Amino acid sequence: MVSTIRSFARAAAAWPLLLAAPVHAGDLDEVLVVTSRLREVTVDSVPASATVLPRATVERAGLQHFGDLMSLVPNLNWASGTARPRYFQLRGIGELEQYQGAPNPSVGFLIDDIDFSGVAMPATTYDVEQIEVLRGPQGTAYGANALAGLISVRTREPQPVFEARGDLTAGDHGTRGAGGVVGGPLDAAGTAAFRLVAQHFESDGFRHNAFLGRDDTNGYDEDTLRARLRWAPRDDLVIGLTAMQVVIDDGYDAFAIDNSRTTRSDHPGVDQQRSAAGAVHVEYTGAAGYTLRSVTTLGDSKIAYSFDGDWGNDADWGSYAPYDYTSRFDRRRRTLSEDLRLVSRTAADVAGTVGWIAGAYVLNVDERNDQRDDESGVPYRLLTSRYDATNLALYGEVDWRASARTRLSVGARAERRSADYDDRDALDGQTTAFSPTDTMWGGHASLAFDATDRHRWYLTLSRGYKAGGFNIGAAVPADRREYDPESLWNLEAGLAWRAPDGRWSSRGSFFYMRRGSQQVATSRQLVPGDPLSYVFYTDNAARGENYGFEGSLDWAVTSRFGVAATLGLLETAYIGYRTGDPLRDAALEGREQAHAPQYQYSLSLRYQDPKGWFARADLQGVDDFYFDTSHEQRAPAHAVVNLRVGYAGARWSASLFARNLFDESYAMRGFFFENEPPDFPKKRYVQPADGRLVGATLAYVFQ
Repeated sequence: MVSTIRSFARAAAAWPLLLAAPVHAGDLDEVLVVTSRLREVTVDSVPASATVLPRATVERAGLQHFGDLMSLVPNLNWASGTARPRYFQLRGIGELEQYQGAPNPSVGFLIDDIDFSGVAMPATTYDVEQIEVLRGPQGTAYGANALAGLISVRTREPQPVFEARGDLTAGDHGTRGAGGVVGGPLDAAGTAAFRLVAQHFESDGFRHNAFLGRDDTNGYDEDTLRARLRWAPRDDLVIGLTAMQVVIDDGYDAFAIDNSRTTRSDHPGVDQQRSAAGAVHVEYTGAAGYTLRSVTTLGDSKIAYSFDGDWGNDADWGSYAPYDYTSRFDRRRRTLSEDLRLVSRTAADVAGTVGWIAGAYVLNVDERNDQRDDESGVPYRLLTSRYDATNLALYGEVDWRASARTRLSVGARAERRSADYDDRDALDGQTTAFSPTDTMWGGHASLAFDATDRHRWYLTLSRGYKAGGFNIGAAVPADRREYDPESLWNLEAGLAWRAPDGRWSSRGSFFYMRRGSQQVATSRQLVPGDPLSYVFYTDNAARGENYGFEGSLDWAVTSRFGVAATLGLLETAYIGYRTGDPLRDAALEGREQAHAPQYQYSLSLRYQDPKGWFARADLQGVDDFYFDTSHEQRAPAHAVVNLRVGYAGARWSASLFARNLFDESYAMRGFFFENEPPDFPKKRYVQPADGRLVGATLAYVFQ
C-alpha cells in the first residue's frame, strides 16, 4: 500500500508534464483522430485512456516493426518467447504464450480492421499512417477479444495525387532493407485511387551460435506486400479494398544455458508466419440521416514455431549424451468477420442533440495446430488439434449532448460464442473434445465535460469480458480441464489539456479495474530431465485488481526543439487464488501479476531545423516484473536509448540510427526449471533482448 501511495503521488506531481499522444515537432496543431472507436473522434475527445502514434513518430522512433515502438505507450508490455511480439499485456492483463489448446486473447490486435489478435507478427511499420492503442475494456465496440484493450494499426490510404518513393536501409549484424511505394489517381475525375507497397527487411538477429558457427540462427527475414484501393462512384458511396501478404521467416535461437547471446543449440528453431488477408469497406450515406458501414475481412495465417528444447548439443553433454529434445508447432489460422453498422449522421455535437449507433458482428475462427515433440529424433508426442469458434454480437451506443459542454454516452454489447475443439495424439491414441458455449455482455457509461475549448475531463465506467476455455493433456487435473469466462469492471477518470498557444498538450487518466473469475496462465515441469514435459494450463483465480495512472506530454519548446514524455504506473494483485497447493496460494495472495511492471516511462527529445536537419533521441525505461505465476523469478528493471539523426530535403532524406545505443543487456522472458544434466538443478533461464544496432536509411520521393 505504501508503494501504491507513492506511485499515485508521483503521478499527481507529474500530471502537468504528461500528454496523450506523442507527435512530431511542429505538428501540435494536427488533429489526431482515433479511427478504432465506433465513431471517429479526436484523441482529446475519447472518454478513455488512448495513445495515438502518428506517422512522423512511427518513422523516426521506429525501424521495422510495432515492437520497436511499444515503449512509447504507457502500461503496454509483451511476453517474448517469439521473434516478434504476439502476446501483449495492457495494464498487466494479457497472455504469455499459446502452445496448446484454443486461442483466447485478452488484447485485440487489428491491422486495417483485420483481426490478428494473438498472431500479430505481420505488424511491420513500413508505410503506416498511425497506430492507436485503447487501454481498458472495449466491451461495447470489440467484445471478447478486447478485455484489456485494443491495438489498431492503420496503413496509409490511397491519395488522389501521384506519389512514388523508395527506401534503402543498411546496418551492422547483417541488417539490410529495401522498400517502395507507388500510388495515385486511377481516373481524371479523382473518384478512384490506389496505393501499392512492397518492402523487404533482414538481419542476423544478435545471436552467435558457437556450436554451429553461425550468426543468423535467430535472424529476421521479413517481406510485406500491400495493395489498397479507394473508389467513390457516387457522392453517397465510398468503397475501400485492402489486400496484404506478410511473410515472416524469422529464426528462433533465443535461449542459452548461460543466459548470454551466445547459443550452443544443435537444432535452432524457427518463428515463421505467412499471412494473407483482405478487407472490404463499404460506406453508404443515406438520405434518412444515417450512414451504413460494412467491414468484411478475411485472414489466413500459416505459422511454424520450433525450438531446441535442451538449448545445447550432445558434444557439450558429454557422457550424459544423448540428451536431445526438439519441439515444433505447425498452425493454420483462418478468420472471417463481418461488422455491419448503422451510424446516425448527427454526432451529438450541438446542445440537445442525440447520436446513436447500432450494429451486428460475426467472427469465425478456424484453427488447426499440429505439435511434434522429439527425443533424439524420435517422436514421443504427435498431437493434432482443430478448433472452430463463432462469435455473434449485437451492440449499440447512444450519445447525448446534454449541454454545450456536457456529453453523456451509454453503450452495450451482447455476445455469444460457440466453439468446438478436438485433438488426438497419434502415438497413444488419446483424444480430447470440448464444445463450450458462452453468453457474455459488456458496455460502458461515460460523462465528458468541456471545461473550456482546450480543457476536457471525463469519467467512465466500463465492463469487459473474455470467453472461457479448456486445458488439454493427460497431466491436467480433471477439475481444471475447463475454466470460466472472465469479467472486468473498469472505473476511469481522465483529463486532456492544451495550451492556449498550442505549444503543448497533455493527457492523463487514473483507473481502477476489478477482475472477476480472473483467468491465470501457469505451468509446471512434470519430469526432471525432460525439458518438454511442461504442462501449460489456465486457471480461474477468485479475483484480481489492477489500478494506476497513464499520461503523456508533448511540448514544442521552440519552433525547432520539442520534448515528449509518457508515464505508466501500475499496481496489480491476485486475490483469493487457489492452486491446490497451500504454500503456493500463500505466496500468490496479494502478489503482483506476471508481466505487470509498476512503472514504464519514455522521454523523447527532437530537433527539426528549417533547413532540413533533424534529430530524435528516445529514453525508454521499464520496472522489474514477475516472469510468471508458477515461480518467483523477476526481470530486472532496464532503460534503453534509441537515436536517429539526419537530413530531409524536398525529394530525399538520409538518416543514421542507433537502436539500444548503449548495448543494454536485459531479460525479455524467463523460466525456472530443470534442464542441465547430469544433476538437473532448478535454475533461472532468460531470453536476452537484442543488442545495439547501428545503421543508415536513405529515401527518395519521385513526384
